[in-house]
Amino acid sequence: MLKIEGLKVEVEDREVLHGIDLHLPVDEVHALMGPNGSGKTTLIMAVMGFERYRITQGRIIFKGKDVTSLPLFERARLGMGLAFQRPPVVRGVKTRQLIEMCAGKRHVDVDAIAQTLNCEEFLYRDVNLGFSGGEMKRSELVQLMAQDPDLVLLDEPESGVDLENIVLLGNAINRLLERDLEPKIEESIRERKARRRKSALIITHTGHILDYVVADKGHVLIEGHLICSGNPKEILRTIERFGYEECARCLR
Repeated sequence: MLKIEGLKVEVEDREVLHGIDLHLPVDEVHALMGPNGSGKTTLIMAVMGFERYRITQGRIIFKGKDVTSLPLFERARLGMGLAFQRPPVVRGVKTRQLIEMCAGKRHVDVDAIAQTLNCEEFLYRDVNLGFSGGEMKRSELVQLMAQDPDLVLLDEPESGVDLENIVLLGNAINRLLERDLEPKIEESIRERKARRRKSALIITHTGHILDYVVADKGHVLIEGHLICSGNPKEILRTIERFGYEECARCLR
């Protein structure tokens, strides 16, 4: 689904990422962890194609196509989707209108999608205007469900969200990633996985979302270097016990 090769990224003439290599296969969920300011958001913004994040070296390969130089809207058309950590307020645009735009030419039942995340009551409000943290995150996921991307990039989906909303978001993410598919009669696990064609890269600071969305692999990013990959639960336990200082020691 996604290959990042030797990626170096500058933000405002300062190099933030120093040669990132990451491989995300089809039907896998990867968790990206690291302290504040380590470059996690920079990585997914660069993958998505935001102009502020200038790629100076390396390549981004999406579904076998080199998208390093493609503008953001082309990457979205190819099947990338992003949920922001802090979504912007868009005055004068109703949430329903934005969801319909995300769907493009696909026919979607906006009301049905909104109902799955209890979003019906703010479909006719300006996008994110006066929304709570949980409402913003739910609105972001409704937009992604309408877009139906192959690669889902989630920037701290649990940030500013209470426990009840985390459960709701977790269920919606699993649905978006086709991880809620019911098994067919006599269908093997391998065959069911073959029906699923979605992948996700989830930034998490606390790891709470991983109680509801199972990650296949975890990565630790510190000071712009991807220094560790492995079992996400084991990585989280190490961080909880020793802090990121233990990971920084490996970097040194």
